[in-house]
Amino acid sequence: MQASIPYGRQDITQSDIDAVVEVLRSDYLTQGPVVPKFEQAVAQFCGAEHAVAVNSATSALHIACLALGLGPGDMLWTSPITFVASANCGLYCGATVDFVDIDPRTYNLCPIALESKLQSAEKIGRLPKVLVAVHLCGQPCDMQAIHVLAKRYRFKVIEDASHAIGGRYQGQPIGNCRYSDITVFSFHPVKIITTAEGGMAVTNNAHLAEQMVLLRSHGITRDPARMTHEPDGPWYYQQIALGFNYRMTELQAALGVSQMDRLHTYVERRHALAKRYDALLAELPVTTPWQHPDSYSGLHLYVIRLQLDNTGLSHASVFKALRAQGIEVNLHYIPVYAHPYYEKMGFRAEDFPQAQRYYAEAMSLPMFATLSEDQQDRVIGAIRQVCTSPVYDASITFVEPTSIKG
Repeated sequence: MQASIPYGRQDITQSDIDAVVEVLRSDYLTQGPVVPKFEQAVAQFCGAEHAVAVNSATSALHIACLALGLGPGDMLWTSPITFVASANCGLYCGATVDFVDIDPRTYNLCPIALESKLQSAEKIGRLPKVLVAVHLCGQPCDMQAIHVLAKRYRFKVIEDASHAIGGRYQGQPIGNCRYSDITVFSFHPVKIITTAEGGMAVTNNAHLAEQMVLLRSHGITRDPARMTHEPDGPWYYQQIALGFNYRMTELQAALGVSQMDRLHTYVERRHALAKRYDALLAELPVTTPWQHPDSYSGLHLYVIRLQLDNTGLSHASVFKALRAQGIEVNLHYIPVYAHPYYEKMGFRAEDFPQAQRYYAEAMSLPMFATLSEDQQDRVIGAIRQVCTSPVYDASITFVEPTSIKG
């Protein structure tokens, strides 16, 4: 029996292992010199002035919201087609959350829908304080259009680029924060590069960076300039805010530094695989991803949409049939408003028609830098067999997903 093909997989080389072992043999496993080295590498790559490494992208989103002053009585808006962390970060701050429907081609938050929602919100005095623009699959949102609206309606912008490191917008690296206040990256194992678990926030605003550094480590400072009185002695520190233990370890950072050396190679390989997918899927009843000419996607995910009217099959039956053949497709994502926790807040599916259509048809195919052409051919062969078969065998065994993260 052939081994299953996952939708995502990390690539760990001997150089990665050597980098981590070097830290294990050093004096510092945490709060040493390697985290700043990783921060510098990412900031330099993105063209940002500051970077703050943390233990997950969720933590980065949380402290980014807090640094921007989000709190009770405020609103955060985001896309409904994202991992729940993009919305949960607002709730962590005591704010309320709302969603903006997606663009039917990019699957990102739609600027036209955003402008319409902002016009309505302004009339009732319920404008958002923060917008989280999610770069789904690695393709950037229309950040210039969002930036124009942010200036007009005076809200702050966080780019949730968890899928997008190594991508570009208008020819410039995602993460340069030209059109946003803060950009957040994820280094979960299924992402483009990994630190096992980990995240990072980048910004060009020194004050925001300082606040996020404070918040990631219990709100504690050793800087006399930030203390309420002169230090009692060289041992002295003060907690001046309610922060968290969101620090990244030296081991994680060492892995990240090593992986950064291959970031360009990883993204280029993903583009080669996507181009090949596009060609091989051209005659099948699926819609392949559309890429905006202003963007160069990080291509964390390759999402197709099933043309179910042309197959006579259901979304679930195709998913199950592919899983039964060892093709570990996934679905990114269940609309956030459809989760029970959010349903209780009164969201209605009919308010997000594009997100609903996407959810009814979307499927993520295996996409990772070490995916071989033979494996890709096997994926295509399974899709061809399932989508062109006149009968679906309902007795096949369904294999549970290996990960819910995206």
